[in-house]
Amino acid sequence: MKTIEELLAEGVDGKRVFVRADLNVPLADGIITDDGRIRAVLPTVKALVAAGAKVVVASHLGRPKGAPDPAFSLLPAAERLGELLGGPVAFAQDTVGPAAHEAVDGLQPGQVAVIENLRFNPGETSKDDTERGEFADRLAALADIYVGDGFGAVHRKHASVYDLPARLPHYAGYLIATEVGVLKKLTEDVQRPYVVVLGGAKVSDKLGVIDHLLEKADRILIGGGMVFTFLKAQGHEIGTSLVQEDQISAVREYLTRAKERGVEFVLPVDVLTAPEFPDLKSKAPAHPNTVAADAMPDDQMGLDIGPESRKLYASKLADAATVFWNGPMGVFEHPDYAEGTKAVAQALLDSRAFTVVGGGDSAAAVRILGFDEQAFGHISTGGGASLEYLEGKTLPGLAALEN
Repeated sequence: MKTIEELLAEGVDGKRVFVRADLNVPLADGIITDDGRIRAVLPTVKALVAAGAKVVVASHLGRPKGAPDPAFSLLPAAERLGELLGGPVAFAQDTVGPAAHEAVDGLQPGQVAVIENLRFNPGETSKDDTERGEFADRLAALADIYVGDGFGAVHRKHASVYDLPARLPHYAGYLIATEVGVLKKLTEDVQRPYVVVLGGAKVSDKLGVIDHLLEKADRILIGGGMVFTFLKAQGHEIGTSLVQEDQISAVREYLTRAKERGVEFVLPVDVLTAPEFPDLKSKAPAHPNTVAADAMPDDQMGLDIGPESRKLYASKLADAATVFWNGPMGVFEHPDYAEGTKAVAQALLDSRAFTVVGGGDSAAAVRILGFDEQAFGHISTGGGASLEYLEGKTLPGLAALEN
């Protein structure tokens, strides 16, 4: 795929450049709680601004129902982008209507405009090629050149990701070029031992990547809510913990395949439990119990890996040469259940491995728990996209940039 470096060499002075970013930031009462994704697109936007482009930034945020919804407005993201750029950013209150055209037409070279949430238009996410294409046509009227830099959306066959690049000269931004380069290090000529840490709530979200990684990884460490499906598959009682009964047979198959292939599957030996899920708003003390992973009480639910498991996981990461981590080890948003996730993050920092934090909640945890982002090899902006890439799937947004 052509990159932004090639575009800048060709020259963009005075040209309208449409940047498909990923500004899908978490909001609480309209306030951004983590601006990592906005910061991730800054190198691309700054380079285009410095080169005299008229920059049109577009993104989705959340999952509105194909119509305007103030709760999902991109205005807070646009304002934060302006703060980080150190200058005003115009904001259009629609996607392809009069406000968008007015904002773009008013740009001078080196200025930036953000258009409203792309998913306010049903054509963005439509499964109908014609409807999606019509929206892409209207977006194309706003620009001369397309730069894809929203890695968190490249696994979606959406108008601004898949259809729009076919209508304009297209290039990959710095973020996408970096993300693809990193993921190739996890799939081609991997440095070993290669250790994968998977967490999060649902094992079904990770089945595809586990299936693929059984052919690649040397060790797979499991944590988070998904671990209880694994423990139940081994015949252990898990109390009232989260479990996906319909995935137990698949999990058993993976455990058998791992043993046959010599892939070490590591599950916790102890867990933190409580009678109920903690209050994440008040952060009131939860007084967790530490119990053996194979002896959980009937009235307790597992909410984090325990102290012995933290030591075990750290030891399994100590000699790694490559680590991919996707998913927290517990309910890290509550201080009483954050230690497992902290322990994994610290073990990555203590190792000499090339470490990749695979986006989503893992990336949020790194920031929320106060770790230095720069100390990790790479923190991805796209959890779902990273996982699908590692599954060996073709990502529509990358395919569109390669054509």
